[in-house]
Amino acid sequence: SGAGDRPESSPILRVPGPITHCSRSTTAVDHNHRHRHQQQLFTPQYHEQISGILIFNQKGENLIFRAFRNDCRPRLADIFRIQVISNPQVRSPILTLGSTTFSHVKHENIYLVVVTKSNANAALVFEFLYRFIVLGKGYFGKFDEEAVKNNFVLVYELLDEIIDFGYPQNTETDTLKMYITTEGVKSAITNSPSDSSRITMQATGALSWRRADIKYRKNEAFVDVIEDVNLLMSATGTVLRADVHGQIIMRAYLSGTPECKFGLNDRLLLDGDDSPASGNKGGSGRTKATRAAAGSVTLEDCQFHQCVKLGRFDADRTISFVPPDGEFELMRYRATENINLPFKVHPIVREIGTTRVEYSVAIKANYGTKLFASNVIIRIPTPLNTAKITERTTQGKAKYEPEQNNIVWKIARFTGQSEYVLTAEATLTSMTHQKAWSRPPLSLSFNLLMFTSSGLLVRYLKVFEKGNYSSVKWVRYMTRAGSYEIRCFFNVRPSF
Repeated sequence: SGAGDRPESSPILRVPGPITHCSRSTTAVDHNHRHRHQQQLFTPQYHEQISGILIFNQKGENLIFRAFRNDCRPRLADIFRIQVISNPQVRSPILTLGSTTFSHVKHENIYLVVVTKSNANAALVFEFLYRFIVLGKGYFGKFDEEAVKNNFVLVYELLDEIIDFGYPQNTETDTLKMYITTEGVKSAITNSPSDSSRITMQATGALSWRRADIKYRKNEAFVDVIEDVNLLMSATGTVLRADVHGQIIMRAYLSGTPECKFGLNDRLLLDGDDSPASGNKGGSGRTKATRAAAGSVTLEDCQFHQCVKLGRFDADRTISFVPPDGEFELMRYRATENINLPFKVHPIVREIGTTRVEYSVAIKANYGTKLFASNVIIRIPTPLNTAKITERTTQGKAKYEPEQNNIVWKIARFTGQSEYVLTAEATLTSMTHQKAWSRPPLSLSFNLLMFTSSGLLVRYLKVFEKGNYSSVKWVRYMTRAGSYEIRCFFNVRPSF
């Protein structure tokens, strides 16, 4: 990679430099010992053989058929088309017919299918499928039907390179790009014995995910902490379920083979950290970021990229790694304790006889006044026999969508600590055989920058490289709505 054009980013918070070193003491992640052998995932002793790879479009047309063993016959494509694609009732990603097992993943508008004849490890088969999707995105930008049709020769070449007689090999995009170009032809540099040796070392070395000759004019690292908050609240305001699914995405445009050290907040450090260095260096970042990050953070089900040194993390909770070039997912996590809900919604629905329904929905932002959410959409359910809706709002626009049986209330910009109200009245039609209204919950979607519902906060990001160059680091926080639902309070009154 050179110092050419890079993807546009929207950095919000800049990490000015190394902040006082701290360790991370989040809990419930000791079970991550299972990730120790992640780099040896695709060696023959860990799984059975793959007989073939198939790719279909949504219509059932077979786009790619690559058999790696003699037991994978072309008629298997017809079997999968009939049994899975043409049968919408099939929900399982695994179908076993006799001695043949089809493991499939639907991505965009294509089906990716692995055919196995032996009792293969299902988890590893799906791990390979997802890595193949990442590989396709790395080559084509978007891995869908159009990309497969336009690059089918390259797809076959990639499959032949990453699978040997049914055994998956190296699936690292950066390594494969050294000798499989985007034009689908072998690069001319591989004719040199020294270059061939370098490629072999890259594919089999300890850092198969990164080349050593990467150079940039400006060294930068972008970190995005993205969280999806899920909520189910009762009609009385009791939280029935609240959790956060988060991921940390990093874009590294750094020269050479740098080692990065990444630290997160914890209660022990924040409670006793009164040093001037910490206050001067980290204060601006901490005030601009979410106030929710002042407490401890309990993370569960942490999953790391293979570049992370898990031994170091087990010892002192420091995330140390040599990053791949470009964009990658550094880690995933889940949080279920001390969830900070960005919005509080209080919906009241009054059913007046069988001909009218009145709505009063109040929504308040629980985050700071300097923050704002964008694209806030509240979907308020209506009965199936709704004929007409009249609505009024104190902010934003609302309209009735009869095909979805919803009142859709949209607020483009929602400033922190603000409160807005929607009132509406639905006129119902009389029905001879009226089906009982299921009274579904109200749902909410939004995007909120510089706020994390889990309270996660990046304390420092350090970059060490033998060239001793200076680098610029940026951190951005984003919270989105996952399944954010509030049950409505119903008040039934007779009509007069």
